Amino acid sequence: MKIEGLIWLRDIVDKLAVKHRVETNEVAEVFSGKPKFRFVEKGERKGEDVYMALGQTAGGRYLSVLFIYKKTKEALVLSARDMARKERGQYAKK
Repeated sequence: MKIEGLIWLRDIVDKLAVKHRVETNEVAEVFSGKPKFRFVEKGERKGEDVYMALGQTAGGRYLSVLFIYKKTKEALVLSARDMARKERGQYAKK
């Protein structure tokens, strides 16, 4: 999967900062590294499904990023948080 850009909604950016203490630059670092992608569910629009990216920031933080993969090859970020223990195991197996 190739991500050519990120789409941000103001409400999501605010939620990430307040609830999960994740900054937009950290999410960008996950996508610019070598994330492991996982299909989550079919999207409401054909060809725009929901995926999760598991990756690491430049500072060493492990994040799970939920996003919609748009037809334009952009990721519409829905949420981002620290990886759960199980996700860390999945990420380590890549």
